[in-house]
Amino acid sequence: MKRISVIIGLCLLFMACGKTSEKTVVQSPDGKISVEFSLQDGAPVYSVQKDGKPIVENSRLGFVLAGEDSLCSHFSLVGTKKDSHDETWQQPWGEEIDVRNHYNELTVQLQETAGLKRLLNITFRAFDDGIGFRYEFPEQENLKEFEIHDELTEFALVNDDSIWSQHLFDRDYEILYHKRLISEVNDTVSTPVTIETADGKYIAIHEAALIDYAKMNLFKKQNSTLKNDLTPWSTGVKVYANAPFVSPWRTIVLADHLNDLVNSRLMLNLNEPSKIADTKWIQPMKYVGIWWGMHMKTMTWTEGAIHGATTANMMRYIDFAAANGIGGVLVEGWNVGWDGYMMDDGSKFKFAQPYPDFDMEKISQYAKEKGVAIISHNETAGAITNYENQLDSAFAFAQKYSIHAIKTGYVNAFLDGKEKHSSQYGVRHYRKVVETAANYQVAIDTHEPVMPTGWQRTYPNLISQEGVRGQEWDAWSADGGNPPEHTTIIPFTRGLAGPIDFTPGTFNFNNPAMPGTRVQTTIAKQLALYVVIYSPVQMASDMIENYAGRPEFEFIRVVPVDWAKTIILDGKIGDYVVTARKDKHSDAWFIGAITGENARDLSLSFSFLEKGQTYIAKFFRDAPGVDWKTNPYPVTIEEQEITAETTLPVHLAASGGAAIWIRKK
Repeated sequence: MKRISVIIGLCLLFMACGKTSEKTVVQSPDGKISVEFSLQDGAPVYSVQKDGKPIVENSRLGFVLAGEDSLCSHFSLVGTKKDSHDETWQQPWGEEIDVRNHYNELTVQLQETAGLKRLLNITFRAFDDGIGFRYEFPEQENLKEFEIHDELTEFALVNDDSIWSQHLFDRDYEILYHKRLISEVNDTVSTPVTIETADGKYIAIHEAALIDYAKMNLFKKQNSTLKNDLTPWSTGVKVYANAPFVSPWRTIVLADHLNDLVNSRLMLNLNEPSKIADTKWIQPMKYVGIWWGMHMKTMTWTEGAIHGATTANMMRYIDFAAANGIGGVLVEGWNVGWDGYMMDDGSKFKFAQPYPDFDMEKISQYAKEKGVAIISHNETAGAITNYENQLDSAFAFAQKYSIHAIKTGYVNAFLDGKEKHSSQYGVRHYRKVVETAANYQVAIDTHEPVMPTGWQRTYPNLISQEGVRGQEWDAWSADGGNPPEHTTIIPFTRGLAGPIDFTPGTFNFNNPAMPGTRVQTTIAKQLALYVVIYSPVQMASDMIENYAGRPEFEFIRVVPVDWAKTIILDGKIGDYVVTARKDKHSDAWFIGAITGENARDLSLSFSFLEKGQTYIAKFFRDAPGVDWKTNPYPVTIEEQEITAETTLPVHLAASGGAAIWIRKK
């Protein structure tokens, strides 16, 4: 660490003295955003401006390699390349159909002026909604196999604005987000981070195309400067590499409004196009599951008197799904090895061997007859070598029984007992699972993942991920459950990284397993979450018997999971959100409105609808007198005609919501 500090100090010294030289600039296609690269006495730096105003001041670039070796100074600029690109591509699933990929590109080619005279390229792409840059280590004689001990990338933000972030909890990111000034950050935080500027705009810092590298985290160096802090291996090394080699893209989204922030596709555009030619087998869907009963302790994952994953129970869930137009049924605890999991030993899991009371042959045939998909669960308990040794047999087993979706899990502090989830070790594993699954036409929903970085564009069978403090925390969290404001924050923080398998839809808030913990919402807010929180797979999380006789369940039956367009109609991070989405397969629109701990009266405009057309809007909203603490269940359901000229008042109870289904008359 002392050696790294000395190297960093020398890099800073080279930046601090002398004149800026060899400056070059790339601008976004609309000319509003510009990235400037320069060498300050041989040290590479970059800066970012928007509308002529500085956003990021001169910020360091470069690396510390093994020993006292560094790639952060003594460079000369030996060449530049510029390019432009404009295409529109279609997502097989997503928050919209068409994505425009339009950018101007600058690559600077650097070479050390002495010593080994190694080469380092840095490529910048400027989009209308932000910028991305990455490092490229070309093939060369004096840099072959190497270790990265530190990446020196900084984000020297001009102003001390408010930042929404979460403390780095590498295991699963299942902690709350908090707001503070950048200067008040005194811990390492996970990206994405979202910054609210004093003039009401937004900056989001994250990364794209994390493939064979360590995850980027951030810590505050000084004032408002955030520095990259890569997740290390247990050896302390951050990244093992062989040239030619590229880093992930470092991304900065610049948005004037929340709608621009949520609808930025910069991260997706910085990933490679799909490697799966035929994606028809990847099916977005809603699902129910043998899952919540385990949390309520009315079922067990292991064999026994109340084993959840039995043939009879699975068939009961399939019947419910078929009767209600629900696409799939998740089953956990179906395979041998859960007795080892309870002893924190994932090496006992067998991923192609059901328990004796779970007849996969019979169940899969029954599901096929009913038109319901099976989503199986592969929990690893972090024993990933055991899982990798069985990947082909596990996915071949799934393929045999027409299972096209698997939820994977990594509930352990470390992978294989020593490596962090977001280390290069973990990243390589998650990639291997997704790539192998694609060969067997299996989609993956990863729980306890590395934070998403847009890789679903390249492998759209990576259909969703957790990486958030989800609804399960309302079953067993010692602090009582997710606080009311939680879901008004995550669409603009964690949600920027990609789909979230949050698992909304709990209807019974009684918790006999842990009476002090409960869902801290109204039922109407549970419905609205299906629109506010995006995922192409959405769970109706409760036990199916808790939906019986509940007319508001209609909204869960009809709400889609695949969208043609998304609009943030209104909102304030941490306070409330109003989201509208258009169904990909019909003319229907859906709106979800939620609020945090404070009740709220909104004025809802429907101006986004087609003009001259009359619509029927069906409202599922907090009934009069609803209170999430004492009376959370009543929902008012009513219909009325609306047009694009209609504006309506909507009242949201404390931690309440409104869900609206809109169809052409």
